[in-house]
Amino acid sequence: MLLPYDTSSLTPRNIFTGALAAPKVSVTLAARIAILVLSPLGVIGTEDRGRSLLQKIFYLYGALFLLCQVLVGCDDARPTKDVPNAVTHPATELRGQSRLIVAFGDSLYAGYQLGPKDGFAPQLQAALRRKGFAVSVLNAGVSGDTTGAGLARLRFVLDNAPQKVELVILGLGGNDMLRGIAPQETRANLAAMLEILDKRKIDVLLTGMLAAPNLGRDYAVRFNAIYPDLARQYRAPLYPFFLDGVVANGALMLPDAIHPNRKGVSRIVEGILPIVETALMPAK
Repeated sequence: MLLPYDTSSLTPRNIFTGALAAPKVSVTLAARIAILVLSPLGVIGTEDRGRSLLQKIFYLYGALFLLCQVLVGCDDARPTKDVPNAVTHPATELRGQSRLIVAFGDSLYAGYQLGPKDGFAPQLQAALRRKGFAVSVLNAGVSGDTTGAGLARLRFVLDNAPQKVELVILGLGGNDMLRGIAPQETRANLAAMLEILDKRKIDVLLTGMLAAPNLGRDYAVRFNAIYPDLARQYRAPLYPFFLDGVVANGALMLPDAIHPNRKGVSRIVEGILPIVETALMPAK
């Protein structure tokens, strides 16, 4: 996700919504697949079977894909820490005794260029557990996501969650603003997501974003009003600006001056933590 303060480059799309289980496959099977796929290329075997260059390239890509899938399956002990910003123990170790929170947003949620324990989801999870909450926070952040893309995948994330979702922290809209998407479209997409969560009786905490000054006062007025308006309409708690106290401090940002570093995420978690705690408290 790009922020309103530097729009000179686009964030590469880096999709991750949790660690995926790999199938168990033998090394022998891996070898057989290698022979089957690589032989037509002449990589295994010296005969020239008259394949065109395009066919060979096609086979090569297929070989690399299959071998990657197989070799991942061969290592049952592969640690999830190898996957950027995986929350390594939420819905598996603590199933049945923990409450599940889904952090649903863009690259600010995904933990862009941060270590496995340094992104928003793992740091929030750790902070809540230190406070005595038995919770797991699922990282459902996707870099580059707009509200339209988030709406398209929200049901899938909820339907495939490893246990009942009790709280969704929703933070999208920054990429809409940077792409010049009309504020009314952003509002409609966010409202549709809030409707889905309301119908499923899932609590939501909304985190806001601010429009870039270069987009003009009219756009800023319409965009910035989206989050407080929807929070009131759906009676959802609101954290008005996700990067509050962070974006203007270079020591808390990555060198791109767009995304928070580990310390910046810690500051965000510190700011949002009381609201999350309140959202997790039993209704009186």
